[in-house]
Amino acid sequence: MNSKETSILKYLRENPYASQMEIANELKMSRPAVANIISQLIKNGNITGRAYILPENKEIICIGGANVDRKYTLNNKLQMGTSNPTSSIQSVGGVARNIAENLGRLGQSVRLLSVVGTDMEYEAIEKASSHWMNLFSVEKLPNYTTGTYSAVLDSTGEMLLALANMDIYEQLTVEYLKKHEAHLTNAQLIIIDMNCSKEVIEYIRTVSIGHNIPLALIPVSSPKMDRMPESLEGIEWLITNKDEAETYLGESINDKESWEKATRLFVQKGISYVAITWGSQGIMYAGSDMETSHFPAILVENVVDVTGAGDAFVSATLYAWLNGDVISTAIQTGMLNASNTIRSSETVRTELSRNNLTNEMEEFIK
Repeated sequence: MNSKETSILKYLRENPYASQMEIANELKMSRPAVANIISQLIKNGNITGRAYILPENKEIICIGGANVDRKYTLNNKLQMGTSNPTSSIQSVGGVARNIAENLGRLGQSVRLLSVVGTDMEYEAIEKASSHWMNLFSVEKLPNYTTGTYSAVLDSTGEMLLALANMDIYEQLTVEYLKKHEAHLTNAQLIIIDMNCSKEVIEYIRTVSIGHNIPLALIPVSSPKMDRMPESLEGIEWLITNKDEAETYLGESINDKESWEKATRLFVQKGISYVAITWGSQGIMYAGSDMETSHFPAILVENVVDVTGAGDAFVSATLYAWLNGDVISTAIQTGMLNASNTIRSSETVRTELSRNNLTNEMEEFIK
């Protein structure tokens, strides 16, 4: 492969929707020369499909929220109806974005599909995220504001109240996703959070089934459980918490027996792997064989901030599963990443890496 072919391939890895004229202008070449080289690269099998998708680059696609998080930690006990002294911190968040960063730090090739405003909040997201994921497909909407999430925490780090401004995700539409169907159909895994509409989730389920791509569905809150697709057939993973599961199933989870029953109900509806988290009670898992497993919570003595723990669990569990670990190891890997995230003030802990997580797991299982 000559230097011009190498340069074009490198550019297309970062900008797969670039036009031939854009490539020519960027690389100081003529458009006909670019066209000839691309034609040869297609013939040689170096690129395939529309949008110049690189066949060896099987991405994980994360679809959903990309927000700015603001956390306010109370100095004392919350008093309603008056001003409460706090300390505050701003960071980037959003369930899909957080999962994408976790996976990016673990060495995975990740693309984020989301919608944002053309504002300072997205500038912060872009600066913090671009090293860990491909943001080329994120759509910027000039007449909307980037999503924001504000959490009030008590002095121990437990969340008391959260406020979410997520109206922009009504613009995360099927039409937007169809523009990026070439990426979706070339993915090794699609992860979608339920900031997305029911229509979008239905569409993604259809795409994943049609192209035999594993799909992980991640709820974000109990009120949004009405966005679950009509059929759960073909969904590979559902990772949800107790409250969300109760809302969807219309049944209380108050002991181990009802907890196990809930996981089996989801499997009966067609999901291959189901994990229901229940805070300090741990995690209940059920698979397509209908066998359940309980994983006790990992004790964390020095809780700093619980924000991001659920996303950390999802990310590391799916990462380990994709890498061929047995389910029990995958879930323990997720729990370990979550417990270490709780010890951090960051929504995604900056020390996370493939090597560090491997070492942490080796130490954990001793």
